[in-house]
Amino acid sequence: MSSHGISLQRSAPATPTALPAPSVPAWDLRSALAEITIRALSGTALAIFAYSAIKQWLAAPERVTLLLLVVAGCLTAGIALFSRVPVKRDWRPHVLLCSLAGSYGFIAYQLNPGTQLAPEMVGAALQVVGIVWQIYAKASLRRSFGILPANRGVVSYGAYRFMRHPMYLGYITTDLGFLAANFAMQNVLVYGVLVVLQVSRILFEERLLSADARYCEYRDIVRYRLIPKVF
Repeated sequence: MSSHGISLQRSAPATPTALPAPSVPAWDLRSALAEITIRALSGTALAIFAYSAIKQWLAAPERVTLLLLVVAGCLTAGIALFSRVPVKRDWRPHVLLCSLAGSYGFIAYQLNPGTQLAPEMVGAALQVVGIVWQIYAKASLRRSFGILPANRGVVSYGAYRFMRHPMYLGYITTDLGFLAANFAMQNVLVYGVLVVLQVSRILFEERLLSADARYCEYRDIVRYRLIPKVF
């Protein structure tokens, strides 16, 4: 008994309770699964295309533009595999379709010899210029590169001092080199669709990035998206 007439009882030790495991948002799981699926399918499609293109190149080694088309595709896919996880990404279905088609639509090119509007070496030279520009743009981004429109941070140095979307200029130039040496109606159609898709990707990216105040400041400094004085 205590001095106030209240009995003191020893309370039983508290039973430790297990804390619930932190839950992973369902959307994060879906995003991760979608990312893995996209990369796997893209890699598979590129491998099939590369096999077909290299097989034709081995049969006709003078067709250097075939080999360079594969190099450009592998460059895009390879760097995308090691891109940094973005802060914000646009998963809308039409944007996803546009991005994938714009990145890998070159696999629809006709690989059989067509009409040469320019000598093979001229087409190859254009491709090399496009590939080098892509490398410069991607090196400027470091690991902030990906297939889908996303906010991976604002980059304003390197190739991005001259235009806001320099990588797409590299894609268009590379494909133009292939078309010049491998002219066919199918290839003209594919090239035209790819140009429209690349411009659409630029507009989708601008819409997403314009929500970032830092990007708006960058946009005020670098006025042109793709071609200085034009667009």
